[in-house]
Amino acid sequence: MHHKRMKRLFLPFLLLLVLCAGALYAGQYYHADSTAAAALSSDSSVTVSETDYGWHFDGPCDDTALIFYPGAKVEETAYAPLLRLLAAGGIDVCLVRMPLRLAILGMNRADAALRAHSYSRWIIGGHSLGGACASHYAAKSSGRLDGLILLAAYPMSRLPDDLDTLLLYGTEDGVLNRQAYDKKRSLAPAGAKEAVIEGGNHAQFGAYGSQKGDGAARIPARQQQEETVRIILQHFLQDGAAPSAPAP
Repeated sequence: MHHKRMKRLFLPFLLLLVLCAGALYAGQYYHADSTAAAALSSDSSVTVSETDYGWHFDGPCDDTALIFYPGAKVEETAYAPLLRLLAAGGIDVCLVRMPLRLAILGMNRADAALRAHSYSRWIIGGHSLGGACASHYAAKSSGRLDGLILLAAYPMSRLPDDLDTLLLYGTEDGVLNRQAYDKKRSLAPAGAKEAVIEGGNHAQFGAYGSQKGDGAARIPARQQQEETVRIILQHFLQDGAAPSAPAP
């Protein structure tokens, strides 16, 4: 009798312990900094609005958009400076909010952005784990997407041969597993383009401070983000234009 009572008490205690551990884990993440907060303000070049799926960066473009998955345990708005520059340069952006800030728990969240807008050309991408999860979505999208952008990330699944794919990383990245990257690189289409940002690191694609295990960048975050946008615009718009929007 005593054993049964102890068992009844133990199960609720175990459940409470698991819930507490989960709450503690969910509360530990990289927070967006002040430059990210400033980049969420609308101006004459980019309108920024909060949506059901996350955030929409609406620039002068009306036909092409990027669905962006944030990195693991990173506040999604930390990518606002980068994505605002991209929208100002000619590719609108749908920034997706993830459950517990883990894209692996919301790999199909791109569906909501696709339903919410009527762009004729769609690109998906993301940073780190977000990029890997975006690649998984792209692999099973059956022609719904035109391109893929992987920032400090590599494909999780074999990608369609006709998917326009761009991979970018910084020379000082200490988080990206280069051995895994080199191995998984073969899952990308044969014509995929790879670009390396000299002096860039892992964290400076976003605006959330330094990241554990990362290398020290040799260029400012703004420069890394501008170079990233220039490469993306040149690849997908074929105009080579550099972002002209002023710092927010």
